[in-house]
Amino acid sequence: MWIGWIEFDLLLGDVRSLKDKRSAVRPVLAELKRRFDVSVTESGLHDQHRRTLIGVGLVTADRAHLVEVLDAVERFMAARPDMELLSARQRELRSDDA
Repeated sequence: MWIGWIEFDLLLGDVRSLKDKRSAVRPVLAELKRRFDVSVTESGLHDQHRRTLIGVGLVTADRAHLVEVLDAVERFMAARPDMELLSARQRELRSDDA
C-alpha cells in the first residue's frame, strides 16, 4: 500500500477578509475531492486572509497511480488563475516503511 500527500502554499487573488478567503478556498477543496477522489483540507495559515496551505492525501495500491494522481493535482493547482502557487511539497511512503 502506498500513502502520498502534497501540500500547497498558495497566495490568493482578490481576497480582503477571512470570509472572502473561505469563499475562495471552499470551492477549490470541493473540486479537488470531486475531480481526483482524494482527501483534502485547508491545513494552515488560517489567520492570514491572502495565504493558505492546502493538503491533499491519497492511499492506493500501487506507486504509479499515486504519482499520477498527485502530479495531476499539482498541475490543476498550478493552472488556477485565481491563486498563485508559491510552493508544493510532496511525499510518498510505502506502508512497509511506516
